[in-house]
Amino acid sequence: MKRSAAPRRHRTDTMFRAYSDRTRLRILYLLLGGESCVGNIVEVLGVEQPSASRHLAYLRKAGLVSVRRAGLWCYYSLAPAREPFHAKLLECLTCCFAEVPEIRADQKRARKVREAGGCCPGEEKTEAAKEPKAAKADKPGGCCGD
Repeated sequence: MKRSAAPRRHRTDTMFRAYSDRTRLRILYLLLGGESCVGNIVEVLGVEQPSASRHLAYLRKAGLVSVRRAGLWCYYSLAPAREPFHAKLLECLTCCFAEVPEIRADQKRARKVREAGGCCPGEEKTEAAKEPKAAKADKPGGCCGD
């Protein structure tokens, strides 16, 4: 029993650490809008490519993002929740961070990047950029108030 509890505790700690960094939160929120390549993440967030790649590697290690490789390109997306705790973190991401001014500015830049077709081959221009929708809290305590 101790064997299964230790890895779960480690995953929980790693996920909380991932959420404790502003750049990683911005990346996670950006990925709510769908898959993105590193180049688009760099452009939207205004960070250097090595920094974005380092944060994405941490998020992958935490089990929060998945990567899909296509030739020389890597496309990142949110990993599906594998346990209730992970699902709650994703729920909190969708409803608790939408009003953060920096994240709102990122969404405006992301819309422009998507409308322009992005930087990677095979990306299509879109008339209306896909944006994350904040979850509505049905409970008085907010979305995370179970």
